Amino acid sequence: MFKDHSTPRWLSVCLCFSLVAVSSPLSAQSPQEPEPEPIPSLTIRVSSRLVLVDVVVTDKHGQPVLGLQPTDFTVTEKGKPQKISVFTPPNPTPAQPAAPALPPGEYSNRPEYRAPGGPPTVILLDAANTSFPDQTYARTQMLKWVVDEYRPGDRVAVFALTNGLVALSDFTDDPQILLDVLRHYVAQIPAGTGRPAPPDLPASVSGAASQSMMMLTQQLANFHSAELQFIANRRADVTIAAMRSLIRILGGIPGRKNIVWLTAGFPFSLIPQQATGLDPTGSRWTNAELAGSGGRGSFQTGLDPGQQRLYADKVRDIAAEFASSQVAIYPVDVTGLDTARFGEASFQRQETMKEIARETGGQAFVNENDLHRGVELAFADRAASYTVGYYPEDKKWDGNYRKISVKVNRDGVEVRNRRGYFAVDPAKEKENEKKLQQDLSDAVQDRISSTQIAFDAKVSAIDSGKTRVEFIVDGSSLSVEDADKGKHVNVNFAVVVFGPNGKTVSNQVMKLDKVLPLQIYQEIVQQGLTVHLDLATPPGRNLAWLAVRDNHNGYVGTLQAPVGQ
Repeated sequence: MFKDHSTPRWLSVCLCFSLVAVSSPLSAQSPQEPEPEPIPSLTIRVSSRLVLVDVVVTDKHGQPVLGLQPTDFTVTEKGKPQKISVFTPPNPTPAQPAAPALPPGEYSNRPEYRAPGGPPTVILLDAANTSFPDQTYARTQMLKWVVDEYRPGDRVAVFALTNGLVALSDFTDDPQILLDVLRHYVAQIPAGTGRPAPPDLPASVSGAASQSMMMLTQQLANFHSAELQFIANRRADVTIAAMRSLIRILGGIPGRKNIVWLTAGFPFSLIPQQATGLDPTGSRWTNAELAGSGGRGSFQTGLDPGQQRLYADKVRDIAAEFASSQVAIYPVDVTGLDTARFGEASFQRQETMKEIARETGGQAFVNENDLHRGVELAFADRAASYTVGYYPEDKKWDGNYRKISVKVNRDGVEVRNRRGYFAVDPAKEKENEKKLQQDLSDAVQDRISSTQIAFDAKVSAIDSGKTRVEFIVDGSSLSVEDADKGKHVNVNFAVVVFGPNGKTVSNQVMKLDKVLPLQIYQEIVQQGLTVHLDLATPPGRNLAWLAVRDNHNGYVGTLQAPVGQ
């Protein structure tokens, strides 16, 4: 998708490399007040192995317990006490107003532009794993939430998951926008069910049936099994891709982020015991469920054993990224209180929802018809959430699961936090061109800004038919590797231009892969990194997506900007 315009010589990189002053809210610190220490930016967190844990503390009535200090918390990892190095109480400062408008031709994906006013909440309508009737019911319940319970100032985005993640509305505090989006949304075909399902097969074949009839029945059964496996794999792939997109979109926004995930079920669990065996019940879908129409049916998964290990690695990496990004999932069971579907399969489906909630620090909302109340769980937790951070005593980043326990020295309180994390090294995989191209392509296809790398951009016409795009990257967003006499920086900058018809009309990629002297690197951290790309742009009103990828850890930042006349 991208043309690589990597600059072959360091001298030519220097010609488009400069230092500019750029404010960095991610690294701002107050020298007068050492406590609480602010949360470091995402890449500092990675390079220093800081583990952040959101801890919800409430009384027996579910009300927030405020005023706690770091000395009130005890954190253990694998049973060993950890020293708390970072501490942030709930709502430490009043909600900040939106950042000032940028000058014409300037754009930004920094947190104050993406989510001003505090941590955002995402409402996700999961059509990939939900039948038509349940999708419609979920939409109706979300409309009820906006009308009856929306509070002024709450910033909410609405996404749908079909064969991919779709942004129905970016973050907004306008309830009318939310109402319009939800009213116009219609139920979608569940992922992988575009093809008609085969007819139901008889439970057995009569002893009088001919040999050819038995062979035909077996062939149909094999086809049916392959069809089910295809759908199971497709739903798992779609859900994993959506989770990765959400991490890219939310990961660079400081603090706790909540996803209210309205679904009939997940195709996998995030708990380590089930990371190598998806769908512990071995359940399968009925043909009506495969078609996405008959009855209010829930969906279960049954992955082929040969695929389980592959998915286990993907799920482990997703779980680690949720933890490092401080993203909590609040599954809402859209099947409601339906006694007709009670049974072992339904129990396991809801247990998977609860496990995903526990592993990310959220709550599951099941066996209730008033689905709109599930949204309130996320908002209530935000008001009671402390953040504690520590540098693990275990310095071996081996990918294994590490259990976390948090206790609060206060009587009569309830404490909830994610139960652990996978100690995955973001730089564990060597860079390869295929993965680099895929990451950039996926981030651009999200069609909503990724925030893992914070940057500003200036877009200006420099000649007839040519446009200059200047990237101004927050220096604290970039990770580095120690090198002889300096720091190794490896970053890709990309611009993809779409014409009025939505087709790609131009794209360029430039790589900065050099060891920088320590003095220059320190200036970059303090002031920012600037590079530019010049590209030909066709006449007409075009839309460009700009992307920055840190090749040490795969983190991405994107934003959109109009180009051309």
